[in-house]
Amino acid sequence: MSARRSTRAQALTGLLLAGLLTGCGGYDATRVPEPPAAEGTPITQPTTPPECGEATASYAPTGALPGPSELPAGSTMAAIRERGRLIAGVSADTYLMASRNPFNGQIEGFDIDFVKQVARAIFGSDDPRFIQLRVITAGDRIPLLQSRDVDIVVRNMTINCTRWEDIAFSAEYYRSGQKLMVRQDLADEGVDSVDELDGVRVCAPSGTSSLDNIERLAPGAVVVPAGSHTGCLVKFQQGDVDAITGDDTVLAGLAAQDPYAVVPEQETFTDEPYGIGINDDDVDLVRFVNGILERMRTDGSWRASYVQWLQPTLGQGAGQPQPIYGRTP
Repeated sequence: MSARRSTRAQALTGLLLAGLLTGCGGYDATRVPEPPAAEGTPITQPTTPPECGEATASYAPTGALPGPSELPAGSTMAAIRERGRLIAGVSADTYLMASRNPFNGQIEGFDIDFVKQVARAIFGSDDPRFIQLRVITAGDRIPLLQSRDVDIVVRNMTINCTRWEDIAFSAEYYRSGQKLMVRQDLADEGVDSVDELDGVRVCAPSGTSSLDNIERLAPGAVVVPAGSHTGCLVKFQQGDVDAITGDDTVLAGLAAQDPYAVVPEQETFTDEPYGIGINDDDVDLVRFVNGILERMRTDGSWRASYVQWLQPTLGQGAGQPQPIYGRTP
């Protein structure tokens, strides 16, 4: 390794370790432009109940979204309001999606904005006293919903048919997918897809579908496993790999911590539709949350949240996914 490369690697590794020790590192808040008012979008209403292949189909909202003082008596929402707080299962270490700000101790990010929207719809405010954020692991998500220890889970959770057997989901609120993060110089050379990875050292966490996908789709790549995406970032900053692959939301958080990294404009390798998880008996809450997602589309708040948290790294994106309804209890 040249002296210049060694100095750069040591400096970047120091930056990473400092960020890890403080939770996720400091950053400047992104200025959010005033979102334009969006026109309402048509709702897709299948004429027959969705099959398993239509995993993103959810329960349609029923009528206009009621105000906090108009919640139906006996509803799940009224019970949450009477309790005095919304309990949401979230992550605290997924930078830009849900991570703890080391300066104020608050968990913030794209996912947390959806929790705040649900609290605002139930209580008329997203004041912290109305929200209990419970930090959970990916493995906790379904059990805690089934035991009713949490009301909702907003933790970059992919909607699929298997999970519908255990819980319910809102309509899709974000379409993620596997992408590449590369060094800026490689991006400038046009390395922005699996077709450009011959001889490129690509890192992915061991035992993940991300690693399997890159091995299958880019047989000419030099695949380097690591214990986690954080481990991949260490290798990236030390110059041991040239690229990292994973969900674009994860890569956005990694790229935001490294000035030499970029997530180029590219097609995703996979589709990962994110939904808000809810106990499958609480169909009224699912419909209510879907009404909130519809309101976020029309009032521009979904777009404003995306602009603040994800657009600086992922670009304009495809926008809020179109909802699919037609599921019946």
